[in-house]
Parts: sequence; C-alpha cells; structure tokens
Amino acid sequence: MVVNNLIVERRETVAIVTVNRPKVLNALNRQTLDELYAIVIELTEDSAVRSVILTGSGNRAFVAGADVGEIAKQSPTEGQELASRGQHVFDLIENMGKPVIAAVNGYALGGGCELAMACTIRLASVTAQFGQPEIDLGLIPGYGGTQRLPRLVGKGRALELLLTGARIDAEEAFKIGLVNRVVPSEGLMSEAYDLALKLARKPRTAMRYILSAVNSGLDGSLAKGTELESILFGLVSDTEDMKEGTAAFLEKRQSMFK
Repeated sequence: MVVNNLIVERRETVAIVTVNRPKVLNALNRQTLDELYAIVIELTEDSAVRSVILTGSGNRAFVAGADVGEIAKQSPTEGQELASRGQHVFDLIENMGKPVIAAVNGYALGGGCELAMACTIRLASVTAQFGQPEIDLGLIPGYGGTQRLPRLVGKGRALELLLTGARIDAEEAFKIGLVNRVVPSEGLMSEAYDLALKLARKPRTAMRYILSAVNSGLDGSLAKGTELESILFGLVSDTEDMKEGTAAFLEKRQSMFK
C-alpha cells in the first residue's frame, strides 16, 4: 500500500516503522491510524519479519499526541468511533505475536504515550517526555491510556498522571516502570535495533506463546492465566525449536533455531 505518514524499512529480520509527520510533532490523525492499521496487518502476516521497531521522525517527538484539530470538531458518535479505531490498532500492535520495541525519541504525550504503552518494550532517549494531558483539553485518554497505564505503573501513579495531566521525563518514567531503559539520544536507534535483532533470533513459536500468555493473563484471573500457560507449554513441547533447544543444552552447544 502507499503510505504518506509512515516510513517502513526492512533490515534483516527487523521492520522499522517511523511515524513521519515532523511538522506537527508526528501527531496521530485518522489517516495515520489507518496507515498504521494496514502496516501492522502486513507485518503480522510477513513471516520474514521477526521483530518491529516503532519510532517517530526527527529528534523532537515520538508521537506528541492525537490531532487536536480533528478532535475539536468531532461529535460524540465520531469521538467514540475514533477511540474504538485507535484502540483496535493499538490492540493489534500489542498482540502481533512478535516483539514491538518503542524507540521513544522525544515527546510521547496523549496518543503517543498510549502508542508506546501498546508496544512490548519501551526504550527512551534521555530527552523523552511522557504524559497523558487529555484532561487539560477537557478530554480523557481514548486509545487505552486509562487501562494500560495502571497495569504498567500501578493505580496510584497512573491516576496522578491521568488526573493532573503532568509530564514526566525519561528518568522518572524509568523509575515508575513506564519504560524499560533510558539511553543517550544518539544511541537510541542502535540500541533498539540490537535488541530487536536479539529478539528476532529467539524461537518464533515460544516468543508468540509468551506474548499471548502474558497479554491474556493480565486480562483475567491468575487461575485462568496459569491454565492458558499450561496449554501453551504443552503445545510448544511439540515444536522443532523446543527439540533443538533442549538437545543443544544437553549437548553443550549453541542452539540453531529455524
């Protein structure tokens, strides 16, 4: 497909998706959401792609939020439809069955923070800033922020950020568990790529099952989660990668996953 607001690059087994609207700090408008939807579907189905990096164009913003100009004109029905659309796209990212690394290179506010939270792992440059400032526009987060933020940082910290609309820097985001690592700005993409390549070399089925077990387990009880884990543990026991991994361990050699 032709995309105007995204840059998609494939490098070895890694796909790099860049939101490319630098003049508006990579804000997510409806067209960008539609393009993200199509690209996520394409990369999910592409067996040559084993991991994905998601970042923003330029050095100021990952994604600075949704397009306020569009939101300001929406009716209640249009608002619900937009929120549902964004939630669906972000759910697809979270459940790709492949690791998605957010390389947060600047502002990750509103929809940008929600997009980062939908990713598997978040790396932040030292200049990154995070926040859910929707309340200052008389709004609430619409792309999953009220649900993913408490799951990542706990109810109390999440409510503080959601109700105040405050921004936090990368170090604070790391302290509360919102990001996995903080790295120098000039090394962000190389570190993200190294991690993506490392993950891409892991056995594919086991990777997909781990992501499924964690994501599904968080939405239900511990009993349901462990039941799913046991089912997936049984299924993965019949894969060639499992046979190769255990044989390599017993034979004291490097695994050769296919």
